[in-house]
Amino acid sequence: MGTIERRILVVEDERAIADAVAARLRAEGFLVQVAGDGPSAVAAARQTPPDAIVLDVMLPGFDGLEVCRRIQAERPVPVLMLTARDDETDLLVGLAVGADDYMVKPFSMRELAARVHALLRRAEKAQVAARPQPPTLRFGDLEINQGERRVLRGGAEVHLTPTEFDLLVHLAGRPRTVLPRERLLAEVWGWADTSGTRTVDSHIKGLRRKLGADLIRTVHGVGYALEVDR
Repeated sequence: MGTIERRILVVEDERAIADAVAARLRAEGFLVQVAGDGPSAVAAARQTPPDAIVLDVMLPGFDGLEVCRRIQAERPVPVLMLTARDDETDLLVGLAVGADDYMVKPFSMRELAARVHALLRRAEKAQVAARPQPPTLRFGDLEINQGERRVLRGGAEVHLTPTEFDLLVHLAGRPRTVLPRERLLAEVWGWADTSGTRTVDSHIKGLRRKLGADLIRTVHGVGYALEVDR
């Protein structure tokens, strides 16, 4: 299975970075389109829907968060956000508007390409998993409908990003079992290295903010567990 027909939209206003990212992704076999500002990025995604987006936060016109919000409102698509600041608030906001992952500049092109491949693998896996109807998981007032990819707590629907949903399902598959960050990276994100453990932490914070801090237990220096009755 090749990646030749996979289309990636790169949204970056710094031309040197945009060219370098586009060149690396083309070398990986992707079709790449580049946009340099917010409005042209939304227009490009609407005209030729991409399979994934590499999206800078700071853009002219309107920023990457607004780009992500508008594109995700029309059609869910995996998004890797690029940020110049390692600011946790910005990262959580990015994940809240539908980004799946983020990288802080400067970054390695090898790692960026690996993360794009991982995003696409996870998106494909989610589509395959949705065909046979997987069981709905229930823990007290928490309900996880895997077939419809919907989550309810206390009867109210909770809107999760695709990555948050996958992470929650993974934790729910082994309730009260502590799963190391490195294992979560490998099994949810599909990464072979451990360079993105902060990505796991940020998504866990997003889940706690949406579902309640009582649901996920931290074991410092190890990982996380879904704290529910089996």
